[in-house]
Amino acid sequence: MNSSWLVVIVTSAAAFALKFVGHLIPESVLAKPRIERITNMIPIVLLSALIAMQTLTEKTKLVIDHRLAGLSFAIVAVIAKLPFPLVVIGAMATSAIVYRFG
Repeated sequence: MNSSWLVVIVTSAAAFALKFVGHLIPESVLAKPRIERITNMIPIVLLSALIAMQTLTEKTKLVIDHRLAGLSFAIVAVIAKLPFPLVVIGAMATSAIVYRFG
């Protein structure tokens, strides 16, 4: 068997086991306010980390380029409560303009 397939199978089994163990946790533990706050923040933190990694890195280097301008526009647009399509289009346009003329 190819080693890539072995990695895929082991990773899949680990993900399944982790999800299965999550279902075994009693509801009384998950209903505690502190645990609820933590579990509600996990997706936000993971998505923020993914965005930061995709925006500020290239391979193994820290890079500040047009992507940061687009992200900055998106952050300001979200704070200003613009509709989501305008946030995406504005961030895309900002990134493109900085890429072209920056």
